[in-house]
Amino acid sequence: MAQEDSPTWWLFHVDLDQFLAAVEIRRRPELAGKAVVVGGDGDPTRPRQVVETATYEARALGVRSGMPLRAALRKAPDAVYLRSDHPTYEAASIEVMDTLRTFGHAVEVWGWDEAFLGADVDDPFALADQIRTRVRERTELSCAVGIGDTKERAKMATSFGKPGGVFRLSRDNWWELMGARPAQELWGIGSRTSAKLAAHGIATIADLGHADEQALAGWFGPTIGPALRRLARGGASRTVSTEAWVRRSLSKQVTYPTDLATREEISTAVLALVDDVHSLLLEEGRIATHVAVTVRTATFFTRTKTAKLAAPTVDRESLRERAEIVLGRFELDRPVRLLGVRFDLE
Repeated sequence: MAQEDSPTWWLFHVDLDQFLAAVEIRRRPELAGKAVVVGGDGDPTRPRQVVETATYEARALGVRSGMPLRAALRKAPDAVYLRSDHPTYEAASIEVMDTLRTFGHAVEVWGWDEAFLGADVDDPFALADQIRTRVRERTELSCAVGIGDTKERAKMATSFGKPGGVFRLSRDNWWELMGARPAQELWGIGSRTSAKLAAHGIATIADLGHADEQALAGWFGPTIGPALRRLARGGASRTVSTEAWVRRSLSKQVTYPTDLATREEISTAVLALVDDVHSLLLEEGRIATHVAVTVRTATFFTRTKTAKLAAPTVDRESLRERAEIVLGRFELDRPVRLLGVRFDLE
């Protein structure tokens, strides 16, 4: 019997608490217990910079990730505002993932601040406590651990355990704890999908989990519809992959201090972004297959359009040409505040 088929095979979702802010507090312990906001260059008076993360003390004041720093300043004028330092956060993440691997179980990294661990153990709570303790002792960082009999349940269990705790969701308590909750609380269901579900009379996780599969397939397609029902029933993924994470795209976005008003300004800015992402492409030794352009207008309307390249390439001029073609699909009849360019990779 494969490990994944064992009744004592558990999935552990390890999620670091307020990760970026916690790394900053680790190197500046005097910030512990204070409202700390990380984002941009750390100057909340400058326009068009956003919050990357905030301590729980800042969140209690209404500060949220993705919020403009200026808005955060209005909510938390006495908070400490810090410049984002990605190399330091990446190094801290490596420390944590290396610590998780010391347990000898399969570890699947999902980003800087989260990973899945799979283990065949009789007492999953004991292992979860060991994970929290060892991460704290070796890295001085706190994490929550969600335990589940599927990846999906483990991921959603973490929200019950944060900050710094342990929680288990399994087939035994799934409907009791999750059934009456809004469908949007499921991992991977956003506001648009939940609104479409609501339009068909599906409001809760239980509604979705007991919905007619053929009807869901008709509304959302033959793949997505049944997948939504499986998710509402707790998911089915029980495999942890130890393969190294491979980046599937390279991108860069810029929010401009002043709106770009003319097509010439916008085109020039997009080409500059192409050049920047092209440099990353060469650094990583990868090949691009698609080019995507994101435009956000002054009214915050945001749209991304994508085009496939004639052939996979690293040629800068080919990438520039394709980006201009994609940009030409936008009306550009309003001032633009943000632009982004993404290369999908082979």
